[in-house]
Amino acid sequence: MTSITVIGGSSGVGLACVRDALARGHDVRLFARSASATDLRHERLDKRDGNALDAGDVARAVTGADVVLQTLGVPLGPKLVTGPITLFSESTRVLLPAMASAGVRRLVALTGFGAGDSYPAVTALQRPGFRLVLGKAYDDKGEQERMIKASELDWTIARPGVLRNGEKSGKYRIITHPGKWRNGVIRRADVADFMVTAATSSEYVGQAPVLIEHGFLPFT
Repeated sequence: MTSITVIGGSSGVGLACVRDALARGHDVRLFARSASATDLRHERLDKRDGNALDAGDVARAVTGADVVLQTLGVPLGPKLVTGPITLFSESTRVLLPAMASAGVRRLVALTGFGAGDSYPAVTALQRPGFRLVLGKAYDDKGEQERMIKASELDWTIARPGVLRNGEKSGKYRIITHPGKWRNGVIRRADVADFMVTAATSSEYVGQAPVLIEHGFLPFT
C-alpha cells in the first residue's frame, strides 16, 4: 500500500488517477480547490480543499505522502488561446520545495505531447493549430518540465496525446525514444493507469514518455 497525493484530483486525468489508485488498494489524498465537492466516497480517500499556488496548502497536502501525482489542467475557453497561462510553472515552483521539505522524493507529473523537448515531434501539418490553440499552455508546460528535470526528485513526466473519455483499456503505447515520438489519442483512464503504475515503480524514473493508444494514430 502506498500513500499517494493527487494534485488536481477533482476532474479529468487527476480524478481517473484517484479512482485507479483506490482500486489498487492505495491510500489517496485528493487535493483540489473543489476536493470536498467531488462525488466520490471511499474509506481510503482523504479529500483536501486547497490552492495549488498556496505554499501552506501544498505543504499540508504532500506531508505524509509517499508519492505525488501532479495532474493540473486549464479549462477550455478563450484564455487557453489568449493567455497568459502560468499555472503549470507557478504550481511547480510551489510544489518542488514543499516535497523536498516533506521528504517526498517521487513525483509523477502530467504534461502532454508537444511539451518541452517533444515539440520537435509535432509535425509541420499540426504545428499551426497546435500553436494557435495550445501554444501558451504548452510553453508553460515546457517551463514546468524544465523545473522538474532540474530538481533532485525521482521524477517521471507523462506526455499523453489527445485525451478522450472511455474505460481503461490497458492497450496503449509508452514511447520513450525521442525518434519514435508521435501524436495520437489516449483515454484519460489509460493515462491514469500509467501514472499510478509509475508511482510505485522505478522503471520510468528520469524519463518523459509519450503515451498514445495502439493502432489509432490519426494525427501522424
